[in-house]
Amino acid sequence: MSLSPSDHDLVVAELGREPTPAEAALFENLWSEHCAYRSSRPLLSAFDSESDDVVVGPGDDAAVVALDEDTYLTFGIESHNHPSYVDPFDGAATGVGGIVRDTLSMGAYPVALADSLYFGDFDREHSQYLFEGVVEGISHYGNCIGVPTVTGSVAFHDGYEGNPLVNVACVGVVDDERLVTAEAQEAGNKLVLFGNATGRDGLGGASFASEDLAEDAETEDRPAVQVGDPYAEKLLIEANERLVDESLVQSARDLGAAGLGGASSELVAKGGKGADIDLGTVHQREPNMNALEILLAESQERMVYEVRPEDTEAVADIADRFDLGCSVIGEVTDGNYVCTFEGETVVDAPAKYLADGAPMNDLESVEPEPQSRDLPDTDLADAFEAVLAHPNTASKEWVYRQYDHEVGNRTAKRPGDDAALVAIRDAGRGVAISAGADPNWTDAAPYEGARAVALENATNLAAMGARPLAAVDCLNGGNPEKPDVYGGFRGIVDGLAEMCSTLDTPVVGGNVSLYNDSATGPIPPTPTLAVVGSKDGYDAPGTDLSGDGTLLLVGELSGTLGGSQYLASHGGEDAFPTFPEDPAAVVDALATVANQSTTTAVHDVSHGGLGVALAEMVTDDAGVTVTLDGDALAEERLFSELPGRAVVETTDPETVRETVGDVPVTELGTSDDSGTLSVSVAGERLEYASDAIAETRGHITRTLD
Repeated sequence: MSLSPSDHDLVVAELGREPTPAEAALFENLWSEHCAYRSSRPLLSAFDSESDDVVVGPGDDAAVVALDEDTYLTFGIESHNHPSYVDPFDGAATGVGGIVRDTLSMGAYPVALADSLYFGDFDREHSQYLFEGVVEGISHYGNCIGVPTVTGSVAFHDGYEGNPLVNVACVGVVDDERLVTAEAQEAGNKLVLFGNATGRDGLGGASFASEDLAEDAETEDRPAVQVGDPYAEKLLIEANERLVDESLVQSARDLGAAGLGGASSELVAKGGKGADIDLGTVHQREPNMNALEILLAESQERMVYEVRPEDTEAVADIADRFDLGCSVIGEVTDGNYVCTFEGETVVDAPAKYLADGAPMNDLESVEPEPQSRDLPDTDLADAFEAVLAHPNTASKEWVYRQYDHEVGNRTAKRPGDDAALVAIRDAGRGVAISAGADPNWTDAAPYEGARAVALENATNLAAMGARPLAAVDCLNGGNPEKPDVYGGFRGIVDGLAEMCSTLDTPVVGGNVSLYNDSATGPIPPTPTLAVVGSKDGYDAPGTDLSGDGTLLLVGELSGTLGGSQYLASHGGEDAFPTFPEDPAAVVDALATVANQSTTTAVHDVSHGGLGVALAEMVTDDAGVTVTLDGDALAEERLFSELPGRAVVETTDPETVRETVGDVPVTELGTSDDSGTLSVSVAGERLEYASDAIAETRGHITRTLD
């Protein structure tokens, strides 16, 4: 990829001359889709990013929201999609490293990770290879740096066969006195490169992420993939804490896309400043590196800090204490962004033009056609077992058992429930985290599917007794130059924005990843959403039945089958389900119910429908007998993935009804100590013991162990 003729002409007009090779490469990377959001920025104004709790919104390395008067949460999300196809282990690992450094750059300490992963059909050998490599990379990096991966999602869909997605979110904790931003403060302050030495890995990573994957990408594009060092990142985490403790950092940015050139130019541009940088002062790990390599290499575990001149020695002392590199590479100025190398000026351009001067794309879009009703003819028991066993709805224990989700002693609810719950003990509050998307939903109906993604994540938090506080999104799409692809992408942006606004949940930051297209075609439009919520204390009901209560469905009993795993497994199509009239009221009601002492279990109804939700609640010691009455088809009652619903086990059903007000409530049956799921629907009876359910849901583990 190189600077396009039209972009070249704009740069020449701005500079009044031909760009140097280093300038051309820097503009190419900073004006790429990955960095400049040229195709997506015109759509992003749909998001509401403001509320009384938002301290720092979109535009910084991570967003900041207030948990209470004394405690802030940082929240960010990133994608590492192309690198994870080329090198699944290192691609995924460095995705974790990058989002953690985004957290550090705000002065925060990282406390939790969430990963949302998307692969081709599970039965394909290549998909399993990518899946295993990505999970191993996330596990290795997260476990080594001591940041727990507490929640996430995994989905399989043939649209990801040539281009998997790896989206990682991170939550950190900070307070007002420690808060740092990526906005340069004062001319004359020094710029310090801190952390690992610079090598040649990751060259052109930003531009690589802004083009379709070629058939030979796994071999030809390997040099564009960074190589991570989690042990150096752990040292960087602790060193960053010392630097912030001693008030030595005036502003900060992590080195990710476009390397030093990207981080340093964006830092000074955000503050309306410039910089003078001597690239020859950068500490390097490879010999004979040239200016362009030093400027654009995406070597990992590096930060750039703005430091007062009198504090540079103290910063260097901390680097030495943690066995990390440290170089004073230049200073903040009131002029252009200038880089020299061996006495020659290789970059001299306005920082603001580098960071924000890329023109936006005006692209044609075509809205997808709504799906009609064409349902398959299936045997109910066979269909139930097929849906229950599908990797999308099967147990993900194989994944999360590889993660150290308890390191740091903050994880109050382990993976496997609807959302994670992390204890912020100094504040006496629990932080619930949910992350994910469903490609079946957004492939069938981008706009409605994205609305469902937002509502489902909020419902997951409500099942923990938490209410949404803020969200970040990772908007993944194919080649936006294709009108049908861009139409689907526009749909997920608008749908996500509309539902988040309805739920009064500000979208405070995010990431866009386009050109996820390969020889096998574009990915489904995939709007990964990560949402944080809060509650008093850090106790919450789980999804396992107690065996001594009444089961209620809060929300509508059934809906249409559009976007369901049932149709994905058996063929056919249908309209997407109709949403609740007041989704915010449903979420609020469920959160209240989850916090009642008489509530013994809560489980969101989503992937696979009500039948799968009930099966997931059964244990060896607790079962349930359920009757699903109504006029809807049996398949609609069992398999509709109508969002905004949850199964509640309670010892006081009347209080639940009083609590939820106008939200529909259906009594499903009672729980007992049988360890068996028994469901009667449309004259048929489905009955499965807990061990048979576990065996059916163990498809991923059986295949990979």
